[in-house]
Amino acid sequence: MIMFKELKEINSCPSPFQLYTAEELWTNEHTSKKMLEYHLNESIDVASWNKSFIERSVRWIISHFNVNDNTEIADFGCGPGLYTNRLAARGAKVTGIDFSENSLNYAKQVAAEKNLNVNYILMNYLDFETANRFDLIMMIMCDFCVLSPEQRKKMLLKFKSLLKPDGSLLLDVYSLVGFEQKEESAIYEWNQLNGFWSPEDYYCFVNTFKYDKEKVILDKYTIVEESRKRVIYNWLQYYSDESLAKEFKANGFAVEHVFSDVSGKAFAADAEEMAIIAKTI
Repeated sequence: MIMFKELKEINSCPSPFQLYTAEELWTNEHTSKKMLEYHLNESIDVASWNKSFIERSVRWIISHFNVNDNTEIADFGCGPGLYTNRLAARGAKVTGIDFSENSLNYAKQVAAEKNLNVNYILMNYLDFETANRFDLIMMIMCDFCVLSPEQRKKMLLKFKSLLKPDGSLLLDVYSLVGFEQKEESAIYEWNQLNGFWSPEDYYCFVNTFKYDKEKVILDKYTIVEESRKRVIYNWLQYYSDESLAKEFKANGFAVEHVFSDVSGKAFAADAEEMAIIAKTI
């Protein structure tokens, strides 16, 4: 009976964005080191876009936004500085905000080695405040999608207050094409992802839930170790270009351009991601 109740709880489906555990993933000493390894793997698109894409993306950002020595940029969720350090190397005045200490330490180390002046701030970007104003605010790798509707509203209001009058917001999101490709599932593995969740032995239950009305996907990880049990909720919001424009308009932004990604690739109906440039209304 006890095992039945445990399995029922493990396989239970919460309401969309009911629980938020992002800090457990990004600030836990073990998992944050593992996430940094994914960030720095130049051949895969897991925690960061792959190296060749980032290089192409940075070139486009510099060209499209005319980045120069006077350009002030803020990167929300900057991770190990894969964008911030490259933009600073082109002369931009860059601020990077992230709550992963391991990632920021790496970013700072690279910046120091290359003699780059980047203002790195260890903080949950939901709580970030400053008197500075920016020409460009970025949130890349679909970070906007992990936030609840209330958190997204808070971020858009924050972005609006932090942009200069003619400043721009650049971010990417997952599209409904990606949502339709997702399927609900339940799997059970020993030592899932080769020790990603813990240095100790563990069993991991992974439940993927699909919320058709809200266009939300949840990957729910229940990690069972000898001495404890943890549950990690990885939420992802998916958008059409219309639903994204509607949400932004409701929070004081107009979407000016839609692309397939943050390298400026022309928008395609079959793209699994979208990138947008928005300005305040």
